[in-house]
Amino acid sequence: MGGVRILDRVAHALGSVSAELILISNASDAADWLPGVTVVADHRPERGSLVGIHSALAYARDTVLVVAWDMPFVNANLLRLIRNRSRTAAFAVVPQGVSGPEAFCAAYTTACLPFIDAALDAGEFRLSHFLTRLPSVESLDAVQVSRAGDPDRLFLNVNDAADLAAADRVAAAG
Repeated sequence: MGGVRILDRVAHALGSVSAELILISNASDAADWLPGVTVVADHRPERGSLVGIHSALAYARDTVLVVAWDMPFVNANLLRLIRNRSRTAAFAVVPQGVSGPEAFCAAYTTACLPFIDAALDAGEFRLSHFLTRLPSVESLDAVQVSRAGDPDRLFLNVNDAADLAAADRVAAAG
């Protein structure tokens, strides 16, 4: 977008609020994507976002701030809100977007690991389903999220060429 890779935009936002970045990927060339960033392969054989969160938590052994690589407008203000709230969270902090919980831009504590293992062992890979199994999930409501920016923009996903064109239009509009 505008000559900047979406991955670099996400890494910049995360780097503004975290001293260490971890890239979860099984790709053989992942170390070249963000030089200097630690690359961690999945710790479990299954595939999916929940496996990635498991791998991040197992590697970090601490609370992790997770952002999907396809969210070009996530910003440091939003990530700071999530991070600050996560300091007292037992399991997870998930912001609310216009379509509901934004579980791919959230914080997860190591207390989630047994729940992730149970979900994966049961063949349940949906992150939304996993969240319902946690004893507690702290939410950042729309008002709190809007302090960091427009939720429609913050949580915009780029999954295909049409989404990328839409994101380019949003970026051009300011």
